[in-house]
Amino acid sequence: MTGAAAASSKNATDVAILDVGPLLGITDFFLLMSASNERQLSAAVDEVEAKLLETHGRKPLGREGTAEAGWLVRDFGDFVLHAFTTEQRELYGLERLWADAPRTPFADPAIAVEG
Repeated sequence: MTGAAAASSKNATDVAILDVGPLLGITDFFLLMSASNERQLSAAVDEVEAKLLETHGRKPLGREGTAEAGWLVRDFGDFVLHAFTTEQRELYGLERLWADAPRTPFADPAIAVEG
C-alpha cells in the first residue's frame, strides 16, 4: 500500500493495516501509524498525502485532528489514515476497538532482509 510505505519512509512506526470493510461498511481499511513526536507525525502524514497525490492523483476527502493534539486523521475514501503520537495511539487503542478486523500484512520496503 502506497500510504503505508510513504509513512514508513518518514520514520512512522508500528504501521498497521486493518481490514475493516466487512465490519464497518463505509471504508475498506484503516492505516494506523505512530510517531515519536508532533513534528515527525506531521512529516509522515504530509508524506502520505504527497505520495498519494503524486502517484494516484488523490487528495484526502476529509481531515481531522492536529499534530499538537497528537493525532491526525485523513479520509481517502477506501481507506482512513489514523496517525498518532505513541502516547495517543495507546490512549485511543484502535487496535483494541477493532480487534475483530483482520490485519493486512505490510512489509516495510525500507527494511532490507539479508539472507
